[in-house]
Amino acid sequence: MRKPNIAILGATGVVGREITKIVDELNIEFNEIKFLSSPKSAGTELEFQGKKYIVEEAKPESFDGVNIVLASAGGETSKHFAPEIVKRGGVLIDNSSAFRMDENVPLVIAYVNDEDLRKHKGIVANPNCSTSQLMLVLKPLHEKFGIKRLIVSTYQSVSGAGLNAINELREDTEYYLAGKKFENKAFKKPISFNILPQIDSFTENGYTKEEMKVVNETKKILHLPENTPISCTAARVPVFNSHSEAVDIEFECSASPKDVREIMENTFGVKVIDDPENFEYPTTRDSSGVDPVFVGRIRKNLAFENGISLWCVADNLRIGAALNTVRLCKKIIEMDLF
Repeated sequence: MRKPNIAILGATGVVGREITKIVDELNIEFNEIKFLSSPKSAGTELEFQGKKYIVEEAKPESFDGVNIVLASAGGETSKHFAPEIVKRGGVLIDNSSAFRMDENVPLVIAYVNDEDLRKHKGIVANPNCSTSQLMLVLKPLHEKFGIKRLIVSTYQSVSGAGLNAINELREDTEYYLAGKKFENKAFKKPISFNILPQIDSFTENGYTKEEMKVVNETKKILHLPENTPISCTAARVPVFNSHSEAVDIEFECSASPKDVREIMENTFGVKVIDDPENFEYPTTRDSSGVDPVFVGRIRKNLAFENGISLWCVADNLRIGAALNTVRLCKKIIEMDLF
């Protein structure tokens, strides 16, 4: 198996640091590795696998000789450097939304639609965090029963909005408990002891961009017909890490809670915690810092024919971003696609 030269773009950010950690955890084999960032963060010292590295400013020539780029530096940065990476023969695994709905760019979740990687032309898109955990759950169910209709409600942690949002939750909480006035900046309204029914900006149809990502990315990843009815409501909750989702699915054919539970128990990357009578069900604390997508509260949906409702929770910085990015890197190496 060939070993690539790897670059991590956006190495000093929250997700970039997580990517670096997971490259080590998954034992990704490489010849050389470099860490790239904006001019502001360039010069930062990182320790990786017992060696010290200086983070370099990302420039076009930074990608000379690089085979795979793991990027989490924002959409504009990805758009700027993508042509330079591809021109030099590299493969960009991009964690931003810049290329997700580009018909020429595969949108891939490792172990869900790996074969789509073969279609890449130098760029592979990593899905939105809330979509990523959902697909690991839905793919085997769709293969068995066929998805007819889908409604998803997401309860998303502040880490999905970055380090400033994490700090704002902490500070806002401290101010609120002390009876002091706090000026929120990361969010439009106070986040402590509150739930905000808006993530990203609103679109013409009244849904937010975050909600439409779930709708559109689900169809692309699972190769669903464009007219498949999917609806999503995304809310920001005062939790530091891990996203939760309430999922209501109508299938083409009958599916019992027992059937679904058995499939989930045998699905890669999924762990079932489902004993409500003993108060056993997934919570954000169960999932933070670990890899599985946790599933529970599996039950018959009372509104849909052939319907199932379930609850899923996952660490959004890992499965929703860094973990899948590194898993895609591993797949590209194994499939010799660089």
